[in-house]
Amino acid sequence: MSDSSGQANRRALAAALDRIFRALARLCLRHGLSYEATAEIAKRAFVDTARREFRIPGRKQSASRIALLTGLHRKDVGRMMKAEQPADPVAEARVAYAARVIGGWRRDETFADPRGGPAALPFEGGASSFVDLVKRHGGRDVPGRAVLDELTRVGAVSRLRDGRIKLVARAYVPAAASVESLAILGSDVADLIAAIDHNLSSGPDAGFFQRRVSYDDIPAEAVDELHARVRREGHSLLERLDRVFARHDRDSNPKSQGTGRKRVMTGVYFFVEDVEPDEEKKP
Repeated sequence: MSDSSGQANRRALAAALDRIFRALARLCLRHGLSYEATAEIAKRAFVDTARREFRIPGRKQSASRIALLTGLHRKDVGRMMKAEQPADPVAEARVAYAARVIGGWRRDETFADPRGGPAALPFEGGASSFVDLVKRHGGRDVPGRAVLDELTRVGAVSRLRDGRIKLVARAYVPAAASVESLAILGSDVADLIAAIDHNLSSGPDAGFFQRRVSYDDIPAEAVDELHARVRREGHSLLERLDRVFARHDRDSNPKSQGTGRKRVMTGVYFFVEDVEPDEEKKP
């Protein structure tokens, strides 16, 4: 890569990061996270990524090299290497098992009603129960009561008069500004950035699928219609893909054959914002 093209790429990356950091700054300030606290998280991420992913083959990654790569002082590098990684495994686990249980409930014929939809289930006992559903799709070590409490909390299930549990949501959607929704923020945004990073460094035939539709002169009256269309068709697409993915997932289908272990995901999102007056003047 020539110096001129390298400089152009750095300018383009700086412009892209400016947009990303503005979105992150808005999020952090809304949730009371200061710049100093955010910067500490960023420092640890730089150090940990340099240590894990930018090694010289056959050589131990030293604090001096990490300092050189990241531009951080060696004292900061040493401190960050000893710091604990920010994580909320409980929230991440709740998101994972709740989503898997709802997905299994919608596609597994064992838990279907005569019309093929998700059946209302007794909590335990009988030919098929909610506890059986959790064991099969949420994980054998996950308590059925904990899953039921979480799905009830977010309004995904309801109780019928006879005590059976009915699925009333098409997907697991945690409450706004909850620890679960913030866990989804971390996983979804990280996966999207990783996919784009992969595509930036891959040939045209080796990139991941990444597409979007975007227009900037839509009347306000059309937004609700467009959002409803994305919700409807997005749900339908993801439900079809969920069935395909589940056939190859060894947790969902123990008969699936193959080597290695890969995590595979895809997603759909919708966003709308006002166009600022100065942006309207741009050609």
